[in-house]
Amino acid sequence: MKVLLDTHVFLWWITDDPQLSPRARRVVGASANEVYFSAASGWEIALKARLGRLSVAGADVESFIAEQAAANGFQILPITLTHALKTYSLPGHHNDPFDRLLVAQAATEELALVSADRQLAAYKIRIVW
Repeated sequence: MKVLLDTHVFLWWITDDPQLSPRARRVVGASANEVYFSAASGWEIALKARLGRLSVAGADVESFIAEQAAANGFQILPITLTHALKTYSLPGHHNDPFDRLLVAQAATEELALVSADRQLAAYKIRIVW
């Protein structure tokens, strides 16, 4: 299975947060699955850390994200023009620009999105939770 992590799922995975569902934990941890971390999530984490709304355990954000993605075997999914433009045609179920971009990436790349955000289920993508 090919999956894309929502930003909160990435953070919950690397901190072993109990909010991560058992199914999500199994899917992310299964060696047979291809797990992707979006550049959009990196951007979201960097922005929230810069605004003081997120702490990354004393590490600088750039090193932290790169090290965690590599240590967990996550593939980095860049943001392409196709992904960005796909957000235009998405219905207005969700207004968060980062979530809309993740939905666009999941739809374009045919990835299941691992997310606890119930609003995202309104889109025509596969949600794993």
